[in-house]
Amino acid sequence: MALIPFDDRDGQIWLDGAMVPWREAKLHVLSHGLHYASSIFEGERAYAGNIFKLRAHTERLRRSAGLLGFDLPWTDEEIDAACMAVIQANGQTDAYVRPVAWRGSEQLAVAAQHTKIHLAIASWSWPAMFANRMEGIRLDIAEWRRPHPQTAPTASKAAGLYMIGTLAKNAAEAKGYADALMYDWRGRVAEATGANVFFVFDGDLHTPTPDCFLDGITRRTVMSIARRHQMKVVERAILPDELPGASEAFLVGTGAEVTPVREIGPHSYTPGRITKTLLDDYEALVRMSPAEVDRLAA
Repeated sequence: MALIPFDDRDGQIWLDGAMVPWREAKLHVLSHGLHYASSIFEGERAYAGNIFKLRAHTERLRRSAGLLGFDLPWTDEEIDAACMAVIQANGQTDAYVRPVAWRGSEQLAVAAQHTKIHLAIASWSWPAMFANRMEGIRLDIAEWRRPHPQTAPTASKAAGLYMIGTLAKNAAEAKGYADALMYDWRGRVAEATGANVFFVFDGDLHTPTPDCFLDGITRRTVMSIARRHQMKVVERAILPDELPGASEAFLVGTGAEVTPVREIGPHSYTPGRITKTLLDDYEALVRMSPAEVDRLAA
């Protein structure tokens, strides 16, 4: 199937406070964000006309900006309204929503105090990230590792942090895998290239402590669902030599949603009851109204 370039599509994109035709939403090639990765973004999904956990995503966008040393010149309410306006302008009820903020072209050097902050929000149709998701996907084990939090703003959704994810995923796909599992700088299990990972050990749910990678909104949502089912949820350091002992494994993220894993390198898993329960409950939750979601979280 031929790819549709993202710069040549129909639709509307919100850019710095105004809706503009998709093909006209452009920035200058000498923008600071392009050269020095002074850019942050969010990945959100709309279901049945509502963006799931919209305010949580907007708040994380603002935190990411702060970690990269700049402020967003729009309120959370304005950003939320703009996200909703985009899916409505594009006539979508189910969609992927991408806010992205970056430093502009006023200054092009490592220093960037005098740059203008820009924000764009786009939306497009994006069904399940992985084909045949219910069968479980295969993960390679990446050569690249998640960095020490003193070497990068690892708690942010900064564009620059995804460079090693791209390298790892491209390498995995070249070998026939769907994605890659990444270790951290210590050699501990961290996450996939753009999603958090969970394992089932002896009937309990285990997930790596997010001390050098993103504590995902979907990650926290799935943990909440598990606890409502009286499942034991353990956040801890997970070592590679423990991988053969897990019975189930799955990825979670806005893009990945809940995706079963059947293989990580030489290790095999069978998507089972726990994975299926959490997947089904997550798919039901995201289609609830925001008020119903809030009531469950209370």
